[in-house]
Amino acid sequence: MFIIADDLGWADVAFHGGNAPTPNLDQLAKDGVELTQHYVAPVCSPTRTGLLTGRCWSRFGITTPTNALALPSDTVTLAGALGSCGYDTCLVGKWHLGSKPEWAPNHYGFEHSYGSLAGGVTAWSHRYKQGPFSVTWHRNGKLLEEEGHVTDLLADEAVTWIENRGDKPFFLYVPFTAVHLPINEPKSWLDKVPTSITSEIGRHYAACVMHLDDAVGRILHALDERGVRENTLVVFTSDNGGSTTTNNTQPYPPDDSPSGNLTANNGSLRGQKGNVYEGGTRVPTIVSWPGKISQRHEPTPVFIADWMPTFCQLAGYQSDRDLHWDGISLSSLLLKAESIPQRPIYIAGPHWRAVSLRLGDWKLVVSENDRHELFDIAIDPSEQTNLAKQEPDRLKDMLAALKQVRATDNDSVVK
Repeated sequence: MFIIADDLGWADVAFHGGNAPTPNLDQLAKDGVELTQHYVAPVCSPTRTGLLTGRCWSRFGITTPTNALALPSDTVTLAGALGSCGYDTCLVGKWHLGSKPEWAPNHYGFEHSYGSLAGGVTAWSHRYKQGPFSVTWHRNGKLLEEEGHVTDLLADEAVTWIENRGDKPFFLYVPFTAVHLPINEPKSWLDKVPTSITSEIGRHYAACVMHLDDAVGRILHALDERGVRENTLVVFTSDNGGSTTTNNTQPYPPDDSPSGNLTANNGSLRGQKGNVYEGGTRVPTIVSWPGKISQRHEPTPVFIADWMPTFCQLAGYQSDRDLHWDGISLSSLLLKAESIPQRPIYIAGPHWRAVSLRLGDWKLVVSENDRHELFDIAIDPSEQTNLAKQEPDRLKDMLAALKQVRATDNDSVVK
């Protein structure tokens, strides 16, 4: 089971010092492995591309949120691969890899799908931004209207799907829309927010985090009730870093959402959603598998494209063709705490305005006007000291490595 929060910042969770209680995620982190250097894209659709293909999103030309079709029709997705191994496959939540019904998740390996075909939606009316994709709520590619808060509807659907499983193995992908704007929480959750949080937008944001945590807890409880928790590998992460943009100024239909800037917290990490600094790409990530994975903090740098190779190896999937994965399997790292080979982790930012490369402890950032920044993340995780001038040879090597990985940009774009 793979759960993705939307725009959840590094320090939005209580186990990283967040100001809203997250007891279910705290317990998950306490019992499992926290991947303390898990990287994703700076924005949503690219991260989802990396997860479902095991490849860098730049290969598909996807660097921004997209309503256009993201993946060629013959793409072997994680869901398709696991389905071929006898797994039931389900997506509950936000798709955002093609916002037309004919591009629904059911065409990419998911037997069942429910939620938003497009991106984040209004909390109560479930509408995407005004325009051709505003009406987006669906079940299996058929648009529908339902009442209720978006977080509750997604948790309800995931729980119901788990409750109705047979004995077959399953892959459940739950990309929540929380805490993506426009947030608008019910009084029942606002009343639970700590009194130390006083602004209206701050209270709604904290309530949204708490509501998300509760939804995760409900889904985990459903696994317990079905008696499959100990046989289920669970991953929780976020699609990018936290955002402090304004909650209700984007072109969403009116939903009585509160005004003000979102209060996401990326802690001491530099930057936020939309850029390739740590605050935009390094996110809270937990892996839990009772009895199989021992509790620890794992500092090895990994990234979102590693999950397809990992799950495919665990499920025994073997392709009849080279899938050109950029990710690698983390199974030995997770199950045996064995080290994995050092390899470059390439992050392409929106419109390629900035890109980064992580290699060992070092990180290169190349931004517009060919500006180079070089950081030693081991001693400078906040990226405050640019060592590009002090380390000319290392900079040269990092630039060469970046050039090599960028050679595959756009090699699988939808025709």
